[in-house]
Amino acid sequence: MSMPKGSNVPVPAPEVRVELGWQAAPGTPDVDASALLLVSGKVRDDGDFVFYNQAAHASGAVRHEGKRTAGDAMTDTLTVALASVEPAVDTVVLAASADGGPFGSVPGLHIRVLDAASGAEIARFDSRDAGPETAFVLGELYRRQGAWKFRAVGQGYDTGLAGLATDFGISVEEPAPQQTAPPAPAPAPAPAMATPPPAPPMAPPPGAPAPPMAPPPIVPPPPPAPSPPAPALARPPMAPAPPLPPGQPAASVPPPPGQPAPAPAPPPVRLTKVTLTKDAPAVSLTKQGGTSGAMRVNLNWSGGSAGKRLGKTLGRKAMQTMGARGALLPPSGELDLDLCALYELTDGAAGVVHPLGNTFGALHAPPFIQLDGDDRTGAVAAGENLTINLDHQARIKRILIFVTVYAGARSFEGLSATVTLQPQHGAPVDFSLDACTVPSNVCALALITHTGGELVVQREARYLVAEPGVSPQRTVDHAYGWGLDWSPARK
Repeated sequence: MSMPKGSNVPVPAPEVRVELGWQAAPGTPDVDASALLLVSGKVRDDGDFVFYNQAAHASGAVRHEGKRTAGDAMTDTLTVALASVEPAVDTVVLAASADGGPFGSVPGLHIRVLDAASGAEIARFDSRDAGPETAFVLGELYRRQGAWKFRAVGQGYDTGLAGLATDFGISVEEPAPQQTAPPAPAPAPAPAMATPPPAPPMAPPPGAPAPPMAPPPIVPPPPPAPSPPAPALARPPMAPAPPLPPGQPAASVPPPPGQPAPAPAPPPVRLTKVTLTKDAPAVSLTKQGGTSGAMRVNLNWSGGSAGKRLGKTLGRKAMQTMGARGALLPPSGELDLDLCALYELTDGAAGVVHPLGNTFGALHAPPFIQLDGDDRTGAVAAGENLTINLDHQARIKRILIFVTVYAGARSFEGLSATVTLQPQHGAPVDFSLDACTVPSNVCALALITHTGGELVVQREARYLVAEPGVSPQRTVDHAYGWGLDWSPARK
């Protein structure tokens, strides 16, 4: 039963899963969940903001888990380990933001609080009065006399996620100002006209008296000689500092000897993100600033009517990781999905990274791609992770990330999926896969290419149908022209 606005209920579970849900339809804005950890109504710093660009709190108590689809039902999930929330934090605000339109265009907006262990619903609040708002505080978890409670809030903002975050004390990165042409220089003043010298006096005509002599001009006395300079002080005056480049702030005053320099202020939070579509299927990671460090790729599969799912939790590593979870379990047994990558380096080396034949690759040597392991059951907490060392991105020509069905099902039919690429630097990139309507056991997810000095991510979302007797890996090779020699292999 949905709670009325302003009401509250106890939360007895030590860890909860918070699901922000809505109904997807053509023209519906994309919706994102976020959480703010407050002390007396404000965050302590920007690290207390957990959202798609900052997926985990430093304490580990609050995490953004990503989106799932089930037919037209969409959810974006947060997990909150209440027993691990720092004692100073008294409130965890649970918020939503809309990208591409107001919440008045989002049908079925609601929030659910579930026991993370049992899945039992603890609280639910449905928002029924949304209008032009582009951000919402739907609820909050708060401490009361040593116990946790949930309150249904329903407060809207028409200034989007930036306005909501700023209201709680987050410093948000301002969009770059539009470059404008510099003003035209003022015309140079016209040169002053030279004054002609006076004409020499004309001689008087014959017989005329000579004009009286003009008195000599009064010449002012010369100025007094300057006084001799004062003797130099013991410490000579400092030379003027060289001019700073335009737009560069002045350097800070160095600390006194023996005192440590203050830590530089952290950069403001970036709220931008990129959604790839059929009409706009590619983005430059270079232009987004995401060419090194970590990039997490989150792949969520879900089925329509069946309730069982395969949970492959994403690892949170220092480089690029990919995991799969939320896949439909067929009645015959567990579904085993394999994460794979075809690679080609700039020196011409090419190959595949996948679990077959223990071809796990290498992270700090070519091909700079490593499969951490093979989870055949979905029970391993870290899941399956494919790591790509983007610090060597200059040596990468192209990488194709794809997923295959190894066992437990014949194809991806009846499933839907969303994909999120979360770089450590730069905006996250997400897209949805169309429902599979063909007997496909291999799906190309994303193609990463290094062309013209830019690292570009291309949305593929392409289900491929293998010919009889042809492996999924060979099928994707033929489709993308890798030209590798294949031999039978197994796990």
